[in-house]
Amino acid sequence: MNNAVIIPTTIFSKTIKGLGDIHLRLLDIEKDTETIYDWVTRSYATYWGMQEHTLEEVRLAYQEIIESDHHDAFIGILNNQPIFLMERYHALKDPISAYYKAEKGDCGMHVLVSPVKKKIPNFTWHVFSTILEYLFSDSQTDRIVVEPDVRNEKIHTLNKRAGFKYHKEVELPHKTAALAFCDKKGYEKALLLEEDKNIVHKTKTND
Repeated sequence: MNNAVIIPTTIFSKTIKGLGDIHLRLLDIEKDTETIYDWVTRSYATYWGMQEHTLEEVRLAYQEIIESDHHDAFIGILNNQPIFLMERYHALKDPISAYYKAEKGDCGMHVLVSPVKKKIPNFTWHVFSTILEYLFSDSQTDRIVVEPDVRNEKIHTLNKRAGFKYHKEVELPHKTAALAFCDKKGYEKALLLEEDKNIVHKTKTND
């Protein structure tokens, strides 16, 4: 969705106790391409599928996304530093709709967290929950759709922790994907489980 000429402005924020404020803004193709290129070509980003891309190929790929009528790209910021890349798409207008019965309120999402510089407890969870809360803040979003590579165990663990229910495996042109869905009710249930775990942890710590 055309954000090619929009100056970066915070569109969503979440305060994380002990961490700070995570801000979300639209991707700026001129400002962010080199950062994205650095991330997507590293070994940890193998499932992103852009490890062999040149800087210009990355730029063109994200130019196409931000000029699309059904696809967006965002950058997450913490302490004035980029910490994640997120893509959002309308599943009904995306090729993924050929693999299941897509509905009007289905919102697809991809996320790539920045390389680890300093290990922070639950950092990826805080990023993921910020993204989900932003996506569900849109009244037109009923359900979030993800289609990660079946081999990507880390993202499967994170998805299930956030309340995603796995539906089936599908053969996409570039990967075998696990199709999963999460509605707001499922996410809220997952948050309650997180709160319960934190209470138990604090109780054990204080014993």
